[in-house]
Amino acid sequence: QVQLVESGGGLVQPGGSLRLSCAASGIITGIYKMGWYRQAPGKERELVATITSGRNTKYADSVKGRFTISGDNAKKTVSLQMNSLKPEDTAVYYCNAVNVRALAYWGQGTQVTVSS
Repeated sequence: QVQLVESGGGLVQPGGSLRLSCAASGIITGIYKMGWYRQAPGKERELVATITSGRNTKYADSVKGRFTISGDNAKKTVSLQMNSLKPEDTAVYYCNAVNVRALAYWGQGTQVTVSS
């Protein structure tokens, strides 16, 4: 079993920055990809960014150039630096981890609100 604990959400004004962090614990061997998804009210959960153990990254088009994902493969931690935040970035952000058996694990979610 894998547990994911997120931190760093909050309220920020448009144009501001936030940093989300996530740490995995439990049976973390075999995790090869970690990332962030988000879900806004009334919308489906969507991919924000992922990073693999080989440090390959993937971003949603809507966040490219504004968000940066980083991770420590040995410690199984992942962070998301979010800059130039927009009101449409408001959502609950979920940490995700996938292991070599294609099992996916989710954090409890952290709220990010971008508002003046």
